[in-house]
Parts: sequence; C-alpha cells; structure tokens
Amino acid sequence: MSETDGADGTTAGEVDGATTDTDSAAADADDGTHKESADAPPVPITVYTREDCSLCVAARETIEETAADLGVAIDLDMVDVDEDPETAAEYGERVPYVLIDGHPSFKYEVDERQLRLKLLAAS
Repeated sequence: MSETDGADGTTAGEVDGATTDTDSAAADADDGTHKESADAPPVPITVYTREDCSLCVAARETIEETAADLGVAIDLDMVDVDEDPETAAEYGERVPYVLIDGHPSFKYEVDERQLRLKLLAAS
C-alpha cells in the first residue's frame, strides 16, 4: 500500500524504478535491522535466574537470538540467585529478572518486541 508520485506508478524514493540510497537506509531502519558498529561496546545484560527455571531458559534464548538477529553485541551475565542468600532474599521467586544496561527491563517473561527496542536504544 504505497503512495505513488506520478502517473508512471513510481513510489516516493524511486528513480527510474531504483530506490535511492537514502530510502534504502530508511528501509533498513523501518524493517528493524541494525548494523552493529565496529566500535560499539557490548550491551550489558544481567539475568537473575535459578536452576530448573524454564522461564529463565526461554528468557536467555530470546535475548541471545534477538541480539544476534539485530547484530547487537551483548555481554550476558547469568546470575543464579540461590548462590547468594542476599540475592535470593532480594529476588526470591521473581526470576527471570532482566536488567539491560543496568536498568530493570523484564520480570518473568521477555517480550521480544520490547527487547528489540531496548537493545537498539542501548547500542
């Protein structure tokens, strides 16, 4: 459903049927792709987890797959809350609990769409 510029049926950004470079960049941004900068540091992600936690496994898989899909480097730190009594007391049953770039981002389930936005914003 694109709007046409003229009677010949070309859409905005097309020149003789070819898309301009500016529009290609815009299209890349629109489709959610992101090219990792060679100098971009990895995005720090901490996942508070515990043994035998199926939601934690799903969270890790979603984070790794989404970051790879976006081309965003991550530094993933999986923290078992049961290894430290203070951490266990703080997070209790609230796992997985995910911090992205030091900010609380998800509890229990990782929403892929929201994760994409947060990773792109942090990278």
